[in-house]
Amino acid sequence: MPAEKSEKYVENRPEQRCYKTGTILLMYTVGASIRYWLIFSRYQSIIGNHIEVSTPLNSWKRVSEGLYLQSKGINPYEGDLLHEAPVTMLLYRTLTQSLKLPVEITFLIFDIGTAVLLYFIARRYMFQLFVQQEESKEEYSEDSKEFLLAGPDFLNSPVFVAAAFLFNPYMVFNCVGLSTTVFHNFFLALFLCSMLYGSILLSTVSLAFCTMMSLSKIRAFVTVGVFILVMVSLKYISTVLSNGDAFIKNVYGFILTVPDLQPNIGLFWYFFTEMFDHFRDLFICSFQINATILYLIPLSIKFRNDPFLLTTAVLFLISVFKSYPCLGDVGFVLSLLPCFIHLFNYSQQGFLVGVIFLITTALGPILWHLWIYSNSANANFYFGVTLAFAIAQIFLVTDILFAYLKREFCLKNGKDRKIDGKDALLILE
Repeated sequence: MPAEKSEKYVENRPEQRCYKTGTILLMYTVGASIRYWLIFSRYQSIIGNHIEVSTPLNSWKRVSEGLYLQSKGINPYEGDLLHEAPVTMLLYRTLTQSLKLPVEITFLIFDIGTAVLLYFIARRYMFQLFVQQEESKEEYSEDSKEFLLAGPDFLNSPVFVAAAFLFNPYMVFNCVGLSTTVFHNFFLALFLCSMLYGSILLSTVSLAFCTMMSLSKIRAFVTVGVFILVMVSLKYISTVLSNGDAFIKNVYGFILTVPDLQPNIGLFWYFFTEMFDHFRDLFICSFQINATILYLIPLSIKFRNDPFLLTTAVLFLISVFKSYPCLGDVGFVLSLLPCFIHLFNYSQQGFLVGVIFLITTALGPILWHLWIYSNSANANFYFGVTLAFAIAQIFLVTDILFAYLKREFCLKNGKDRKIDGKDALLILE
């Protein structure tokens, strides 16, 4: 079925036109109300001060102090206080001072805006899967009909994605704790949405903002060219705003060299606390290569036919291996999982991963309190929890990728997993 006809077919389906709009609006209203109540409650300061939510990179307290120093004509990048790019500081100043929006309401608006974008991201992705399925039916095995996506899958997935974001405790805490990851997630969602809808300019601009903050060949070259142009422009604007390039060391140098070893849910802090200083440069390079380019090329080659799945996998790996991760990074990627509802039947680690997430999420604050306040534990206890949390994320992303390969194999070869008459063993390489 041609893409134009299939799109018209999807849009004209009765259940697509009248799908419980009131229920969706109620879901967004409840999600916003929970955030609003917690932000203006006595729990806000408790949540905002937790290291799982607030890091040196996304702390709103640091941003507030930086804005105050700028208002007094003091360069906030001269010390070790601020690690936000000048362009994003301009955004924060515009929102809070020029537009005079209350800080709490600003965070709430951007967080709900992200949830809205995720709904359309999932809807567009499911539409693309429908088009791909219709165009490839002739290549599928005759007994693979049960593996095909059905109507409820296309309709429910966007709602599940929005719900997974709105009612995900990680995302609720991220918003209530006034973590600037809220803004990063908004531009990241804007990038994913514009990417799926084929907007080169909007996708590259939003990706450039994400980078500043923490498909033909011609089209690919144009995309890369526009991205480089936008990045150079933002770099120039940042240099003008900060009256120099001192911000580079405080923003990007801070991320790459990891000088602040304050505990967080990542893997860097404990390792570099225990390491001898003369090995630091070697392992900094090793860790950062592992966090950025090590998996990018092989995954891009293997999953080039599904760019959205590839992007999700890369985001998962970034949330595991970045220098200063927080719950907002993990929660955002977890919210995208309902987009792959068609892969759940092929996954094997779902129960194990879910249990580890629950246990580590509960134990993290407990062991932190025992270590810091009660003096009845030590750093090994807390790092053990963060290590298990990272392992759960790795199990999850590998399980999803393997499930994708198994489903593709079943669609083309049917239920009978045999090659040349012999039983086949599917291996992820």
